[in-house]
Amino acid sequence: MTLPTIHFISKNSDLRFPHPFLADEDGLLAIGGDLCPDRIILAYRFGIFPWYSEEQPVLWWAPQERFVLDPTRIHVAKSMRRYINNPIFKFTTDQNFEYVIDKCQNIHRPGQDGTWITPELKAAYIHLHKKGIAHSVEIWKNDQIVGGLYGLGVGHIFSGESMFSEASDASKYAVIVLGHILRLKGYKLIDAQLHSTHMERLGGFSLSNHQYFDHLRSNLQIAIDTELWPFENPTWFPL
Repeated sequence: MTLPTIHFISKNSDLRFPHPFLADEDGLLAIGGDLCPDRIILAYRFGIFPWYSEEQPVLWWAPQERFVLDPTRIHVAKSMRRYINNPIFKFTTDQNFEYVIDKCQNIHRPGQDGTWITPELKAAYIHLHKKGIAHSVEIWKNDQIVGGLYGLGVGHIFSGESMFSEASDASKYAVIVLGHILRLKGYKLIDAQLHSTHMERLGGFSLSNHQYFDHLRSNLQIAIDTELWPFENPTWFPL
C-alpha cells in the first residue's frame, strides 16, 4: 500500500498547493506556509482550508467527503417560522464582523477544549473581511447580538467557518438568513466542510471529494465579489 505524501510549504514559497485529491485519508493535505490573503483565497478556490491549534504549524485540509448545503433548499422547520413571522430576532450583515469572530473564538462549546481560531487565523479573516471577501451575519435580540456566523465568499461558493449562539435557535436563524442572502446573490453552494447534526437538520448533505471538485471546477470561472453585504432585517424576507 502506498502511503500518502504530506507536503510541506515554506512561508516564502510560491502560492501553490498540491492537488486536493492527494490529501491523506483524514483530509490532511499540507503543512506550513502562511495566511496571506492570496494564499487563503487560492486554497478556498480549490476546496482547501486551514485548521490547526495554536501550538501547531498551519495545517491545510481537503477532506475526502464534504458536507454542504444548497442555498435554495435550506430547510426551515415549523418551529423556526415563528422567528420569521414575528419580530423576535433582527439581523444585520457585515456590521460587526470582529465581534462575531471573537465570539466564535471564545464561546464555550461542550466537549471541546480550546479553539481552532488562533490569533493568527483570526487576524487573517478580519483582513479578508476588510477586503470584502469574508462576511458575517449578526442575529440581534433586544438590541444585543445573540448569535451569528462568518465565512468566505469565493465565486459562487460560500465557505462557512464558524457560528455561535447565545439564545435558542439564533444560529439556526443565522443560517436561514445566510441562505436567503446567498440566493439573492447567485451563490450555488454553502460549504460546511465537515458533518454536523445542526447543519444536517437545516438540509445539509454529503458530497464525495470528486463531486465537490466538479463544483469547484465550474466556480473557477466566477469572479470574487468584494463588496460588503448591506442587508439589514428587510421586510421582504420570504420563506
